[in-house]
Amino acid sequence: MKMKHLFVATTALSLSALPVLAEPQAEVLHWWTSGGEAKSVAVLQEEFAERGGTWTDMPVAGGGGDAAMTALRARVLSGNAPTAVQLKGPAIQEWYEEGVLADISSVAEAQGWADVLPAQLAEHMKCDGTWCAAPVNVHRVNWIWANKDILDQNGIEMPTTWEEFNAAAEKLQAAGVTPLAHGGQAWQDATIFETVVLGKGADFYQSALVDLDPEALGSDTMVEVFDEMRTLRGYVDDNFSGRDWNLATAMVMNGEAAFQIMGDWAKGEFLAAGKTPGEDFLCGATPGDGYLYNVDSFAMFDVGGDDDKVAGQELLAELIVGPSFQETFNLNKGSIPVRSDVSLDAFDICAQTSAEDMAADAEAGSLLPSYAHGMALRGEPAGAITDVVTAHFNSDMSSQDAVQMLTEAVANAM
Repeated sequence: MKMKHLFVATTALSLSALPVLAEPQAEVLHWWTSGGEAKSVAVLQEEFAERGGTWTDMPVAGGGGDAAMTALRARVLSGNAPTAVQLKGPAIQEWYEEGVLADISSVAEAQGWADVLPAQLAEHMKCDGTWCAAPVNVHRVNWIWANKDILDQNGIEMPTTWEEFNAAAEKLQAAGVTPLAHGGQAWQDATIFETVVLGKGADFYQSALVDLDPEALGSDTMVEVFDEMRTLRGYVDDNFSGRDWNLATAMVMNGEAAFQIMGDWAKGEFLAAGKTPGEDFLCGATPGDGYLYNVDSFAMFDVGGDDDKVAGQELLAELIVGPSFQETFNLNKGSIPVRSDVSLDAFDICAQTSAEDMAADAEAGSLLPSYAHGMALRGEPAGAITDVVTAHFNSDMSSQDAVQMLTEAVANAM
């Protein structure tokens, strides 16, 4: 009996000495709440669970991510940061400078990210040379979406210049059709604005909305941009104020409006509703040369050495950039894979066009970060520009006054 008790005790001690394997856990803060977006993030949740992870979802709707950032700030200040957060562009580096991001270089190096991610996009994911975020996709911002039936019924081709767009809109208005579906939210105003700026040339966009060159901001060309914004304002219905972007997409989908100017997350809504590009809806780049990109990514926050949460971060980073997730997620989201080695055979014509244009614009030097979606500028100057754009769009302010206000606002924000 004594030997038996000794054996049991020895076995118990041996088992207790074995290393305890971490159970991956992740509380994930994001703003993917619309139909196509929710379907996309569910793919990541499913893959995380299949690998033994426990996912706690923290979706925060509204404001193109603004509400989510407010929630994040509160969590960080309380010393209880989420495990992973949807972040992008310079905001990643801003949080890094506050000392609250985790280093995920071990995963990036083990998975060979540097070999499969476009160099220009990969730089957004690094902080002082270390990997601090995992890229999910590439969205093209400068798209026009159209209801094919409405265009066919009115004998209209997809516009390739702003003059053609304006002519089509005038024709549609005369026929009693709302030309442009739009939601009256600041970031949606900014989205249209940056596509109009891009229409003046990639070099002008770079100077005005990336370099913040005072000469470009105060130029006659910028006056022309605001002139076109005023024209576009006349093509929007009276009930646009406060409308969410996906509801504007639904207007095009349901035949209540002809066009929407929006990134290719709008395509995710069409696809989620069972619509087919080329048959039910059309896609085309906004007028002008250049490719405005918006890269969704997740940054991992410092979790104080919690083994389960660290394991969750490492698993998330591995899955997010993995080939399987890159294909499945982006097929649902409307975007294209950020990895250069993922086949596009399963993707629709809009996505294939996006990938071809991105490669061509990268070579031509016209692959440009979206200011409206947080890829080009830090918060203060970006907010200053958007405030002016929205003030102009929602008033009778002249283009000359808007340009003067713009130059002053950016100067004060620097």
